[in-house]
Formats: sequence, C-alpha cells, structure tokens
Amino acid sequence: MEKVKVLLVEDDSNLGSLLKEYLEAKGYLTTLAVNGKQGFDMFSKGKFNICILDVMMPIKDGITLAKEIRAIDATIPLIFLTAKSMKEDAIEGFKVGADDYITKPFSMEELLLRIQAILRRTDNTGIKKSDQTEFKIGKYKFDYQHQVLDLKGSQQKLTTKEAELLKLLCLHANDVLDRNFALKAIWNDDNYFNGRSMDVYIAKLRKYLKEDTAVELINVHGKGFKLLVGK
Repeated sequence: MEKVKVLLVEDDSNLGSLLKEYLEAKGYLTTLAVNGKQGFDMFSKGKFNICILDVMMPIKDGITLAKEIRAIDATIPLIFLTAKSMKEDAIEGFKVGADDYITKPFSMEELLLRIQAILRRTDNTGIKKSDQTEFKIGKYKFDYQHQVLDLKGSQQKLTTKEAELLKLLCLHANDVLDRNFALKAIWNDDNYFNGRSMDVYIAKLRKYLKEDTAVELINVHGKGFKLLVGK
C-alpha cells in the first residue's frame, strides 16, 4: 500500500521537526516547510495527500497559502494549526475550505487522529467524500444537492442548514461529529445562540429519520452528535 504523503508547513522549527519525526514514525512520508512561500513551492513541485498548515507564519500566512493550494487542487484535505486565542483564524480557515483545525498546544496523538479521520473520508481516487451529493441512510435516500430526504417515494424537503448538517452527519456516519466543528463549518461561529439553533435542527433531523428504527441520531455528551446507521 502506498504511503500517505503529508505537506507540513510550520515556522516553529522545534515543533515542525517533532511533528515530522512523529508522523514519519507513524508511516507518513512528511515534507516540512518553514514558511508559506516555501510551502507553496514544495506543493507546486510535489504530490501530496494532505496538508497541515500553521496559520501565523512569516512571508506568507497559512490562509493565503491555503487559497493558493485550493486554486491548484480543490479537493486536497487541509488541516490548520492555530493559536487558541485566534478563533477568527479557524472561521477564516473554513471559508477557504479547511477540513479541520487544531489549536495549540495539542497532543501529537490528537493530530494523528484528525488526520486519520479525514483520510477515512477520502476515497482512493483522491476525491473527498465531502464532494458526494447522494447518501443512503438506512432506508432513506438523501439528495444533498436538491435538499431532499426520500423514504420509499415519500419526500421531505430540507432547508439549506438542515441539508448541510445532515451531510456532515452522513460523512461522519457511525462516528462522532464534533459539535464545534459543525458550528464553525455551517454557522461560522460556535457561540451560544448558534449552538441552540443547531440543537433545533438536530431535533428536526431526528424527527425526519424516525421511520427507520435502524437509524438513530444521538447526542454524545461533551463532544457532539453521532448518526448511527445499521449495517
């Protein structure tokens, strides 16, 4: 099996070296760049499966780099490394197409789990499942593009936010969808009011899916939600 190739762009030389060493020990071929300009040069010349980008960097910041990478490859997964105090960074990251972000300080094990989760949502052709528009949820068929949930010909029209939330749940089926990730991805902010709004949408989706007992949408206390779909 071909090894996963990671582009790591981190201006902190100590952290960058530690992360590179750790990821390579876990079997990932990792290329380290120390600023955004070098990162773009390496991306242009190489072929990678995933990019990990620090947001605050000299010469060229991670957000700008992400936009340039996205102009070349619209589907490659991106993870941002951001300071805990820089919530705006995470929001801006989602706007340019980030798949996930992780705040410093973080454990290397957590970063590895984030990478593995994203790669599980990437098929062998390199096209992310997030580009998928049709899903099977037990006896239901979900058409994201047309915002329709179908059960044996009986159709439920979904609002845009219901469809976006259900798509995220489908992409994380039988796995935990992190609450804050969903809020930032759909509402662009994880404040209290948006959180309450999302809870309302979750309740609606639960109601829409109640006709199939093999499908369950549960709360995972302190973490988020899980769409359980019987095999």
